[in-house]
Amino acid sequence: MTAPAPASWCWIDGRVLPTDQATVGVSDHGLTVGDGVFETMKVVDGTPFALTRHLRRLHRSAAALELEVPLADDDLRAACAAVLSAADEGGSPVGRVRLTLTGGPGPAGSDRGGAPATVLVVTSPPTSWEPVTRVATVPFTRNPTGALAGVKSTSYAENVLALARARAAGASEAVFADVHGRLSEGTGSNVFVVRGGALLTPGLATGCLAGITRELVLEVAGASESDTLTLDDLRSADEAFLTSSTRDVQPIGEVDGGALPTPCPGPVTEAASAALAAVEARTLDP
Repeated sequence: MTAPAPASWCWIDGRVLPTDQATVGVSDHGLTVGDGVFETMKVVDGTPFALTRHLRRLHRSAAALELEVPLADDDLRAACAAVLSAADEGGSPVGRVRLTLTGGPGPAGSDRGGAPATVLVVTSPPTSWEPVTRVATVPFTRNPTGALAGVKSTSYAENVLALARARAAGASEAVFADVHGRLSEGTGSNVFVVRGGALLTPGLATGCLAGITRELVLEVAGASESDTLTLDDLRSADEAFLTSSTRDVQPIGEVDGGALPTPCPGPVTEAASAALAAVEARTLDP
């Protein structure tokens, strides 16, 4: 009997192996205190989409947490290529690859040790997103002046709790306001709204992540940033959609149980989706 293909593969310390054989030390700060940053890239034809932009953001996040990236970008690219090659040779379907950088082994408290950072690259199977999604707002808020504002941090406990609340409400994504009541972001997505024909997304001053797909939609779909959108603007939008590296453009049909007025996907949403698809068709490293 042929053994089943591993579900995913991992690159760690220069070695590539199935993830069920990989280990990280129990004192690693990524595990004990969530001290780390990461990037998740959609994989298209065996290639991480927009890898240059993702690496650029990885460096921004690491700098914000004063973490040193111990490998050059060429080495990180090679690590991604190695793990994707292993997955391909092993017959494991890949939809995304995640690059994680942690503070490395450290003391039990918040102090960092002197050990080098831990670097992991892990593949995951493809994700199937609903063609239209429901979102729910949550009472937790983003702090735009906090140390983690705009950082792709591994400290995701707040997102886990918010998404669980959304799931309990029959939604598939939770949406946050910031501490000033402004629309900010989802747990793993950016939010766009259409009002009066204008395509708008919260500005970075709301504490939202500078998403890579958000960035591309701003560049190619005629969208603008706004620091004055509220949760009510989302609830009363003509159209709305989520963006992320694996969902691309995902139309929102309902907010807090109320249906948006334009049948999904609306014309502005469709245009944004088509513009993003055109970028991907032209190059995998825009």
